[in-house]
Amino acid sequence: MAHLIVEPGDGTDYDWSNDHVYVKTPASATAGQVTVVEDTLKPGFHLGRHFHKRMTEVFYVLEGEVHFTFDNETVVARPGVTVTVPPGVMHEASCPDGGKMLTVFSPGGFDQYMAELASLPETAFEDGARMQALAEKYDTWMAEGPDAT
Repeated sequence: MAHLIVEPGDGTDYDWSNDHVYVKTPASATAGQVTVVEDTLKPGFHLGRHFHKRMTEVFYVLEGEVHFTFDNETVVARPGVTVTVPPGVMHEASCPDGGKMLTVFSPGGFDQYMAELASLPETAFEDGARMQALAEKYDTWMAEGPDAT
């Protein structure tokens, strides 16, 4: 595979109610090693408490203030701050006033999760068991800890 250049405003585009994601580096461009996305977090963005069994997430804040909440700590990350969340660490994120960040997922595959979500009919989002199974397929677990089943 040749190198990949993605211009500003380009990349596979997913526009959700509280988040606008551009895939800058799909997993297919890195033999599955990483996915890189640019997130425009709309005011009121909230990603609920979860963890990953294998995946590391690296967040680099470009604009605004992003609140990362861990078990006993909330970090308010401003532009230039990097937050690295290794596997097994419960976390959630919110952005009350909106912002922008780059997120690196390793191993990659988050782009495939976004593609699968985008292909679902609107009614599928009301099926909690289906949505949980899909999240777990892409290593996102809503349970109360990495040892929960």
